[in-house]
Amino acid sequence: MKKHTQWIFAALTLALAAAPFTAILIKEPGAVYANQNNHTSPMTESTVPEEEALPAFGTTLLKVGSSGQDVYELQGRLKHLGFYAGAIDSQFGAKTKNAVTWFQWKFGMKADGIVGAKTKLKLYNATKAWKPTEPSTSTAKKTGGNGNTGASNAANKNTAELSSGNTMGLSENDLKIMANAVYGESRGEPFEGQVAVAAVILNRVKSPNFPNTPSGVIFQPGAFTAVADGQIYLEPNEQARKAVQQALNGWDPSGGCIYYFNPKTATSKWIWSRPQVKTIGEHIFCM
Repeated sequence: MKKHTQWIFAALTLALAAAPFTAILIKEPGAVYANQNNHTSPMTESTVPEEEALPAFGTTLLKVGSSGQDVYELQGRLKHLGFYAGAIDSQFGAKTKNAVTWFQWKFGMKADGIVGAKTKLKLYNATKAWKPTEPSTSTAKKTGGNGNTGASNAANKNTAELSSGNTMGLSENDLKIMANAVYGESRGEPFEGQVAVAAVILNRVKSPNFPNTPSGVIFQPGAFTAVADGQIYLEPNEQARKAVQQALNGWDPSGGCIYYFNPKTATSKWIWSRPQVKTIGEHIFCM
C-alpha cells in the first residue's frame, strides 16, 4: 500500500511538471495571434520591400517662397530644357517663377507660376533624361533622350540674333520674354516706339530702383499691362525681336526713360506726375 501511494505521488508530480509544456503545445487561436504580434517571423519581414520607389518631386505645391529638394529638382529640370538660366539654389524666387510660367505657357498649361501635380508630371515627362549631377547650362541643346529637343531648337533659332547682340549677359529666357513684352505692349506702335519700350525695360534693369533682370522687371507686380491681361504670352513677331535687338545694340529712342504710358487708357494719376520726355506713337515716355 505504501509503495502504491508513492507511485501515485510520483505520477502527480510528473503531471504538474509537464503542465506548462502542454499549454504551449495546445494553444488557442488568440494566443497564436498574440505571439505573432510580439515576434514577427523572418518570412513576414521578407515580404516588405526594403525601399519603395519614390515618384518625381514630392506632393507639396511649389510657389514663390518654397525651398528645398523639390525646388532643386524643379530648377534642374527647367534648366535642362532651357527655360531657366539662374543658379540652382533650391530657392523658389522670381527667376524660378518666370521660368515655370514660361514652361507652362509653352506646354499649353495655365501659366500661373505655381507648380502643382499637373505641371510636375508634364515637366517630368519632358525631362526624363535629366540627372541631378549633370551640367546644367548646355543640356537643353543636346540631342538624345529629351522629348522637347525640337521645341528647344526652335526657340534657340528664334533668339539666335538676340543672343548675338547681347552685351549685358542676359539669358535667352530674358531676351525671349523681352520680345514678348514688346509685342504685347506695343505691337501697334511704330518701330521706333517698340524699340523705346525695349529700351525702357533695359533702363529699368540698369536702375537700382528696379529688379536687375528683364524677367524681374517685366513680371514685377503691376508694372506692365501685357502681364496683367495675359498678352505677354502671345508669340512675338519678327519686328518685336528686331526691336529688342536694336535696344540691345544701344538705340534708346526714349532718351533714358524708365516709364511710359498711353494717355488714352492710363488710369493712374501718379504717372502723370512723372517728367515727360517725348511722345512716340500712342505712348508718352517719362522719367
